[in-house]
Amino acid sequence: MSLCMLSSFSICSFPIHSKSKRFSYDGSSFRRLIVSFASQYEATDKIFVEDDIVVRRSANYHPPIWDYDYVQSLKNDFVQNESYKERASKLKEEVRMMFENVVDPLEKLELIDAIQRLGLSYHFGAEIKKTLKNISTDCSSTVAWNKGNLCATALEFRLLRQHGYKVNQDVFACFMDDVGNVKASLNQDCKGLLNLYEASYHLLEGETMLENARELAAKLLKQCLKENNDHHYLWMLVEHALELPLHWRMPRLEARWFIDAYEKNKGKNPIILEFAILDYNIVQSMHQDDLRYASAWWKELGLGERLGFARDRLMENFFWSVGMIITPQDGKGRRIQTKVNALITVIDDVYDVYGTLDELELFTDAVERWDIIAIQKLPNYMKICYHALYNSVNEMAFDTLKEHGIDVVPFLRKVWTNLCKSYLLEAKWYYIGYTPTLQEYIDNAWISISGSVMLGHSYLATDLITEEGLHHIEAYYPNIIYWSSIIVRLADDLGTSSYELERGDVSKSIQCYMNESGASEEEARDHIKKLIDAASKKMNEEQMAKSPFSRMFIEIAMDLARISLLMYQNGDGHAIEGNETKDRVLSLFINPVYCPND
Repeated sequence: MSLCMLSSFSICSFPIHSKSKRFSYDGSSFRRLIVSFASQYEATDKIFVEDDIVVRRSANYHPPIWDYDYVQSLKNDFVQNESYKERASKLKEEVRMMFENVVDPLEKLELIDAIQRLGLSYHFGAEIKKTLKNISTDCSSTVAWNKGNLCATALEFRLLRQHGYKVNQDVFACFMDDVGNVKASLNQDCKGLLNLYEASYHLLEGETMLENARELAAKLLKQCLKENNDHHYLWMLVEHALELPLHWRMPRLEARWFIDAYEKNKGKNPIILEFAILDYNIVQSMHQDDLRYASAWWKELGLGERLGFARDRLMENFFWSVGMIITPQDGKGRRIQTKVNALITVIDDVYDVYGTLDELELFTDAVERWDIIAIQKLPNYMKICYHALYNSVNEMAFDTLKEHGIDVVPFLRKVWTNLCKSYLLEAKWYYIGYTPTLQEYIDNAWISISGSVMLGHSYLATDLITEEGLHHIEAYYPNIIYWSSIIVRLADDLGTSSYELERGDVSKSIQCYMNESGASEEEARDHIKKLIDAASKKMNEEQMAKSPFSRMFIEIAMDLARISLLMYQNGDGHAIEGNETKDRVLSLFINPVYCPND
């Protein structure tokens, strides 16, 4: 797979470990080295190996704040209550009629935008597709209605690109002056500038006009915030966009925020708003069903209770699943994804926190063999972990075999083996005190972030499996998976790096860049943010390119990147269940939205 330049830094794709230095070691000398390094950190356990004491590290993860009984008690009545369902069905048909009744192209685009942001687009996929197709092909009409209108042009550009249409950035040329800046006459057009700013995040590599427009639009929007506080709804949208652009936001959480924001819009459509509130509560009830199922599975599996060194984060793993697989009716996919995420979290902590290097070698070999007999060589805590992985993955594979007639065990075995090998390499780096170059780190870390395993399983859960698709993932790790994984890895590093280094861990991208370039931490963080932006451009290209995968799978890959940007926006929202993560969980899964007709 050929990949391009990210900023001034080349990120290439190689078979796993191909550029990473392999290390040979003598067992006894490494046991002494383990003691030397581990003695710097608080121990959770001590075991005797020959004459040496192995001191295990501790991440001091706190217990989960969402206990089993509480999760099992979650329930609202919006799915079971027939009056809610009947009202929602009636409102849905009224909204559907709007697509027929609205004639003005800009009004149609604003209708689509509102429906998408309110989380309702899954009801109107055919109508949205038809409308955008007509707008994209009717060139003469398009030029007539949006000529000289920055807001209309930018909204059209954003929605068309979001849905895979290749629109040229030159549509913005008429709004730029001779030196490439937004024309001075538009400096007070806050709504137009906001739409331009949001549209700029759909840019591709090399689109410098949009890149420059984004920077200037951000500057002018900050000025708008100071000067136009009387437009409360627009002010809310601007502040929200500058915090994180719409294209990078988790759709489900955006829907919850936008319901509150849209209610303050003087031009709101009350029918759409009421439908959005009802639908949000109905979907929340569906999520509660999925969550209770996942919680029961996790309790029965027992890893959270039996492996006390690992993160017990069932709720956060479910949160990731809802962020990735957003179609409300695909509860099965979210249930599978939650299991996968929970297993990844525990195994990551086996490698990052608890296991000795000898044990990690044995565990990696057992996963590669995928043979239950290999378990005999493992210490007891690893036997528990291996049993859970082996049985859970085989069960998922068996369900796929029954439904699709395709044996996916070799496929899943490979993606899990590659993940464990990447974990093992990082463990070796840690134990010898090696700081890789940023390139070496990325070559391994895009696998160790586990995006390929998560997306591999989500592919199986989309019910659109083909032999070609499986082969493509297994043999090549397609670009859409690669770039999504890059964003997850770099976002994770920005959010968790300092904390992980304090407890003792392998250098992350920030430290690798600092070590290699002599940059300060602030400069390194800025560089990593630029790499995320560059990877986002690559993902924009991929979602418009010809692909062996369904549109659903491509969206899942993009949504994985989005949920990571949210989870690590202000620190480690996965491991540390602070106020921000707690509030998001409450709004998504626990607290319904007030219904005006209640």
